[in-house]
Amino acid sequence: QVQLVESGGGLVQAGGSLTLSCAASGRSFSGNTMGWFRQFPGKERQFVAEILGTGRTTRYANSVKGRFTISRDNAKNTVTLQMNSLTPDAPAVYYCAASLVAYIPTRYAYWGRGTQVTVSS
Repeated sequence: QVQLVESGGGLVQAGGSLTLSCAASGRSFSGNTMGWFRQFPGKERQFVAEILGTGRTTRYANSVKGRFTISRDNAKNTVTLQMNSLTPDAPAVYYCAASLVAYIPTRYAYWGRGTQVTVSS
């Protein structure tokens, strides 16, 4: 059974940092694009960052560019989101996701259950 499990969420003060981790199990995602999304209350899930299978190519939402860093360890089947200079906002649930197929652009098909991040002012 394929599972993505996020961890590392919590409460942090504005300006602080938090590291989210996603551990995949059930299959290897070494060639798949891995991404992070977030959802604020009452809003649609939004893209945050993604990293291609090789780990050499990343992409970020404009709102987090320069502050967040996505990385992966294919040997451990994990992906990490380092979040710095966090700004106060409503609590958001951060989701880890993996693309359907390795090495070619495909939709995100595997999702974790999310971890909540709250940034206080």
